[in-house]
Amino acid sequence: MIKNFLEIENVTFNVGNKSKVNNLSLTIENEGDIICLLGPSGIGKTTILRTIAGLEKIQSGKISLKNKIISSKNIHLDPEKRNISLSFQDNCLFPHYNVIQNIEFGAARNKKKKKDLNVDDVIRFLNLEHVKEKFPHEISSGEAQRASLARSLLSKPDLLLLDEPLSNVDQSFKEEIQVKLKKILTELKITTIIVTHDSYEAFYLGTKCGIILDGQLKQYDDPYNVYHFPNSVEVVNFLNRGILIPAKVTGENSLENDDLGTIKGNFIKHYPKGSDVQLLLQPEDLEHDDKSNLKLEVVDRKFRGTNFIYTLKTLSNLLIPVFVHSHHIHQHEVDEKFGIKRPIIIDHIVCF
Repeated sequence: MIKNFLEIENVTFNVGNKSKVNNLSLTIENEGDIICLLGPSGIGKTTILRTIAGLEKIQSGKISLKNKIISSKNIHLDPEKRNISLSFQDNCLFPHYNVIQNIEFGAARNKKKKKDLNVDDVIRFLNLEHVKEKFPHEISSGEAQRASLARSLLSKPDLLLLDEPLSNVDQSFKEEIQVKLKKILTELKITTIIVTHDSYEAFYLGTKCGIILDGQLKQYDDPYNVYHFPNSVEVVNFLNRGILIPAKVTGENSLENDDLGTIKGNFIKHYPKGSDVQLLLQPEDLEHDDKSNLKLEVVDRKFRGTNFIYTLKTLSNLLIPVFVHSHHIHQHEVDEKFGIKRPIIIDHIVCF
């Protein structure tokens, strides 16, 4: 019986003699789980994938796949013996094969695997019919990336590693591919680790998300918890989905901010009365109310299709983002006043 599908235990990931990610431990419990790794460029996310695939060696800790050690200080299973498929961000297609030949190479790599996935279906879902006879130098970077993804899917690996798999795909087509990719990975139970810089992509695709900052895995949790319950100021700042404002704890379920007044809700972590804290305010935490006596100045308005994000300036010059549905009749212009509904109630209060 497999305890955990993949285990990374106290591994430091290096490129040459340079450490990229230190003492990382991470577990994928179930076959078919999708793990998304987020972090700034150059932090070491690709190095993690390369090491799991066997392209880099480790000096400490161990990596186990299906109860078998594939990397440790004394053990290094060759890449071709791991049944792990790695799809790079950059074009890694064979230049002397056309697109269909590249994709069929993946399908031929592991014919013994019984997973219901055929070449025609993958070509169709990735919209590659019109380029399948062309060679890599004759297609766009987005098409090459999708062809590489198709080849990786059809190799039917035990573990699929995707490095920024949709970074070169047009935005209008990206969401459609995300939906289809998740459906394939889930239905066929292809265990996958995806490196991406797109938090929305990670939150949609991931069973769990890992945030890598400053050479460490800062948080590893399901997407909802990563977004709503970030465990550090560093994660808050990286996700850039809200701001931290000063406040004082005034009771078991309340705190006070000089500009906004009393804010009530459920504290995620207990703070003694009188504590000075930094409160996380996300765009959806405050509600708009034209009739409110708490009015702030609009300094910016971003239209996002389904919603507006207003940036409001308080008397103490804090800049606060507020979400408003785009069907709201009264749109506010820059320099106008914008009402905040009182009492302010936030379901879960996150402070640092």
